Amino acid sequence: MKQEIIADLSRITEEEQAILDGKTEVEKERYSSGQKFVMDAGKLLERGKLIDIRPHTRFIRFPAHSHNYVEMIYMCQGSTVHTINGDRIELKTGELLILNQNAVQEIEPAGRDDIAVNFLILPEFFDQTLRMIGAEENQLKDFIVGCLKSGEVPLCYLHYRIADVLPVQNLIENLVWTLLHHQSNKRSINQITMGLLFLQLMNYTDRVQVGEQYFEQEMLLGVYRYIEEHYREGSLSELAEELHYDFYTLSRMIRRLTGKNYTELVQNKRLTQAAYLLETTGLSVADIGERVGYENMSYFHRIFKERYGISPKKYRVEKKIQ
Repeated sequence: MKQEIIADLSRITEEEQAILDGKTEVEKERYSSGQKFVMDAGKLLERGKLIDIRPHTRFIRFPAHSHNYVEMIYMCQGSTVHTINGDRIELKTGELLILNQNAVQEIEPAGRDDIAVNFLILPEFFDQTLRMIGAEENQLKDFIVGCLKSGEVPLCYLHYRIADVLPVQNLIENLVWTLLHHQSNKRSINQITMGLLFLQLMNYTDRVQVGEQYFEQEMLLGVYRYIEEHYREGSLSELAEELHYDFYTLSRMIRRLTGKNYTELVQNKRLTQAAYLLETTGLSVADIGERVGYENMSYFHRIFKERYGISPKKYRVEKKIQ
């Protein structure tokens, strides 16, 4: 990250100066409205804003608290230590930690050179962002977005170890710079940048840590990632080998956690991809069927009609009319 941005984020704030002058506890009223220590977007975000940033407050321990918004913490320099629902996490330079409203977080005191920036994000910001990055259905995207929306997925945090991934680093720096500087079209720029960031993060789900207590969700993340990459030619046996699971154990876990078997998940990906190609390309129906993994065109036509109620050809015509 550019030194000028780090210099901006490194300035001693009024709150930090009070701590350096002898204050020993976090001023909860600054962050929370009720008896419980819940970080309140109403206190921290200006009215009408869906996203903002603030430097992480250093020199003091933050006791256990939760948030009524999504928090994304980026470590610009140094490190910070977090305990989230019992899991101890050291967030190092260039890493990203995303918490949803289910997360209960404690933070150990950060030193002067430990510079982190907190993104405060209302859940509806992601709805708008995802609409802007395309309509194509994607099970992996849906899973990750579900992690961010309270209650949809048991996970409460995603720890991305992406310090060496330049596109992700550049996009986060762009977000920080735009939010620090008042610029015209800022909301649109932020939504598009966040959309691009999400697309990049989806490519690096192998860099995500979710905590030992969430091993099933981590496995499911691996399943969705494999299907995204291998839906044309992959197999459950190859997936089991890649994830180091017994074939039958993995098959049962997929069914229990998703309500579908492996073949149905692959079928869903193939058909949604076929629908996307019918809408966005001029490829023939036969080429699309073959491209998404079907050799038998009669079978492709039949299952497409079962899913969408109309043939691939009619689907394309109706989407053009819309």
